Amino acid sequence: MSTTDTDTTPETVLYASPAAASGPKWVETPVAYDGILLAGFGGPEGQDDVIPFLRNVTRGRGIPDERLEEVAHHYRHFDGISPINAQNRALKAALEAEIERRGLGLPVYWGNRNWGPYLEEAVTEAAGAGHTTLLAIATSAYSSFSSCRQYREDYARVLESTGLGETVTVDKVRQFFDHPGFVDTFVRGVKDAVSGFVAEGIAPEKIRVLFSTHSIPMADAERSGPRDGGFGEGGAYEAQHKAVAEVVMAEVADAVATVEWELVYQSRSGPPTQPWLEPDVNDVIAELPGRGVEAVAIVPLGFVSDHMEVLWDLDTEAMEAAEEAGIKAVRTPTPGVDPAYVSGLIDLVEERLNGTPKAERPHVTDLGPWYDVCRPGCCENIRAGFKPVAAGIRP
Repeated sequence: MSTTDTDTTPETVLYASPAAASGPKWVETPVAYDGILLAGFGGPEGQDDVIPFLRNVTRGRGIPDERLEEVAHHYRHFDGISPINAQNRALKAALEAEIERRGLGLPVYWGNRNWGPYLEEAVTEAAGAGHTTLLAIATSAYSSFSSCRQYREDYARVLESTGLGETVTVDKVRQFFDHPGFVDTFVRGVKDAVSGFVAEGIAPEKIRVLFSTHSIPMADAERSGPRDGGFGEGGAYEAQHKAVAEVVMAEVADAVATVEWELVYQSRSGPPTQPWLEPDVNDVIAELPGRGVEAVAIVPLGFVSDHMEVLWDLDTEAMEAAEEAGIKAVRTPTPGVDPAYVSGLIDLVEERLNGTPKAERPHVTDLGPWYDVCRPGCCENIRAGFKPVAAGIRP
């Protein structure tokens, strides 16, 4: 490996396996992991859970319960139950089945950032069973503070708070935004949506595809990915989404028709004075009739399952916006527990078990394969500052 691909200082990476401790971009040395750590966001599972859950999500920001209740109505609408925990239980079971099918013999421990079961419980359970060399899979495909670095902060925080930092190591699989197993669901979904519209007699030039993802503050977007990435003001976060969308639409053009598309954002939660990524999905939908558009496919490109941001922001609000605009609309599927997606996640596990060389790792965009070990300052949160992280070079 070239000197540009590694930091040669020993133990540059906190809580890492020996193969990752010196900070290589891609770990091409086999590691004998003995457990998988599935890391989720978490969600309430009843009306009484909603406000405590939202307090956890917003901890440290001093947001009063009155303001939290303004967000809580999304969950109240669904009896206070977020589908995300059930979806992660299903994903855990699917991963375990695929691991068994391949004969890998690895247990899967699942823990959340914001609601039970918490990551502390998962790591403690793993250590208690003698599984101390863990490989983490976060339920997020892209690079940003909230979708990558914050999970790495969680791993470090948990190892410190449980006192297991001397005995347990936590590496992570690479960001999988452009792994074919993740992208495949979106390709099939958009093909089906566009071909369905065409079959109804709608001309391709009157169809739009809107790829939707979670909006984040511009300051976070600019700092997503490595500091020397050169991705522009939207950072790696925006660049990764656009690169995947281009791949999807190229396949749709080859199989069905050439259709215009746009990357849009949803689920903004910051104050109006703080710049966030735009445009908003509902604003764009409202403008489509003026552009001669008769049908829109809404693609939840930034999400791995049908959790609250999909059910409320897309299936409810975006669909209402389309109805008000008088245009046809469909929402395409998320990966969920699609066999291609589940198989792809275990492919990522096997990459690290086998030390697969970078050149042999599958990826569908020119941005990949992404790094195993995050680079210094990657996905900085300028509001909170740097905190200890696992699976990345300090800070």
